Parts: sequence; structure tokens; C-alpha cells
Amino acid sequence: MKIFVAGASGALGQQLIPMLADRGHQVVGMTRTPAKTALVRELGAEPVLADGLDATAVGAVVRAAEPEVVVHQMTALATIDMRHVDRSFAATNKLRTVGTDLLLAAARETGARRFVAQSYAGWPYARTGGPVKTEEDPLDPSPPDGYRETLDAIKYVESTVTGSTAPAGVVLRYGGFYGPNTSVSTDGDIVAAVRKRRFPVIGGGGGVWSFVHIQDAATATVAAIEQAEPGLYNIVDDDPAPVSAWLPALAEAAGAKPPMRVPAWVGRLAAGPAAATMMTEGRGASNAKARKDLDWVLRYPSWRQGFRSLFT
Repeated sequence: MKIFVAGASGALGQQLIPMLADRGHQVVGMTRTPAKTALVRELGAEPVLADGLDATAVGAVVRAAEPEVVVHQMTALATIDMRHVDRSFAATNKLRTVGTDLLLAAARETGARRFVAQSYAGWPYARTGGPVKTEEDPLDPSPPDGYRETLDAIKYVESTVTGSTAPAGVVLRYGGFYGPNTSVSTDGDIVAAVRKRRFPVIGGGGGVWSFVHIQDAATATVAAIEQAEPGLYNIVDDDPAPVSAWLPALAEAAGAKPPMRVPAWVGRLAAGPAAATMMTEGRGASNAKARKDLDWVLRYPSWRQGFRSLFT
């Protein structure tokens, strides 16, 4: 197939493009950074330059590619300030709203039959009921201050893409990434903070998180590109876990001292309401639908062996 990947030089794109090329697909990879075109070519795609918020440029490169499938993996993340999540995600939020509209319009104009977009399953679910949520469960209707705009952008990309019939819309709710070029890697920001004991367990650490190794996220994306029915899919591992379990395990794997523990009220003051809520009230996600419908087999079924693999 002819496949257009927007966000080709990102952490997921760097895993995804070689897999698609190895399977015989013809891939065009979009990046906004001229210096990254060589990387995109090395990965196995034909590189094209465009800013994801430039309607004229996006339309031109998608028309030229004439893809059967368009993949939206555009983000603009640097270091995330947990006290100001919305500020950290401001550029990514534009890509999830304006960027989604532009890319989807271009895909529709060129006659693409499928549109696959990135979303997130790490903390958006409603903080009620059981600890693990499926695609049928609602997202948080009343997020705390600090990530309301970011959740609104996630809701926008999900509703816009799943509402599309031509092309058919598929949304992948990825768990927290770990592995090469992510914040949870040997030189990633989160691991650096853990090593400096600047990533504490807040309160009881009862918030449940879901992770996925970046390679497993890419294999799920390949399956979605090739065979997914329209709709939402949680792309997470088999092992949703509370912060009180995974954070000490990450510290141990990284050869760091155990994380500090602080009362919830202290964490709220120091880290902000968004971080405190994620640490104490977050809900994990079930991958049952993706495993069944996409025939998805994980290399790392649990972050437990996955984290250890980063440091061996």
C-alpha cells in the first residue's frame, strides 16, 4: 500500500516506518524539520517537508503522495512541566485539533480509504469505577486544572477521526511510551528525574497507569494500518499498575535509589493538581480489544520485563 506518515521522525515514526517498509509498503514520511529528512529516508520512507499547521503545504504533499492510508503521529513535545501540562502540550494540542482537520481534509481530497490517528490512554479516563477501563468507558468529564485543554484536544481528535467515514477513522489510544527516544529510556527525562529522586510517589500512589513499549506500539500501528475496523483501540500492555508498584520498579531497574514518598497534599502543592491526580486517581486501560481485533502480540506483555530490558 501507499502510506503517508505525518510525524515520521518522532519516536513512534522511527519504529513504524522500517516495519512498514519491511512489509513491502511504499511510505512517504512527513517532517517539518529539514535536518530530519535524511533520517526519514534512512528509515525507509520518501521524505517530504511540511508544517502540520500549514494547510497549503499539507495539502500539497498529501496530494503528491496519493496515499491509501494516512497516519497522524504529529506531536511537538519537549520536556513536560507537570505543574503546567496544558502549557507543555500547547503545540501538540494544535496538532491534535487544527492539524487533524488539515490532514484529514487532505486525506479525504486524495481519496485515502483509512486514517489512523494517535491518542492517549495514560490518564484521560473518568476517575470513577474500577481501575481498568475499556474503549467503551467515558473519558474524564471534569479534569483538574492543568490538563483540561489537553484533554479537550484529545477528545477532539478522537471524535473527529472516529466520526469520519471517508476515509474510515481509526484512533489508537497509546499507553505511556517507554523505550528508545522516549522519556522512559536510558537517557530520558523521566528516568533522569527518577535517578535524582525528583519523581516521588504522591499519597499512596494508587493511580493506575498503562504503559507500552514503543516497539509494541509500532507493531500495533502496523496492524491498524493493514486491517483495523473503524473505531477506538487501547494500545497498552497487559499489566496496568499503580504508581506505588511501577515507579519503585523503574528506579530499581535504573540502578537508582527508591523514590521518595510524600503526602498527597504536599504533592499537590509541589507538583500541582494534574500530577497529583494522575498519581493518586488515574485509571489504566485494557488492551483486550486490540489484541483480539488486531491479532496483536506484544514483545513486552508487561512493563516489568520491559523496564529491565532498557538497562541490560
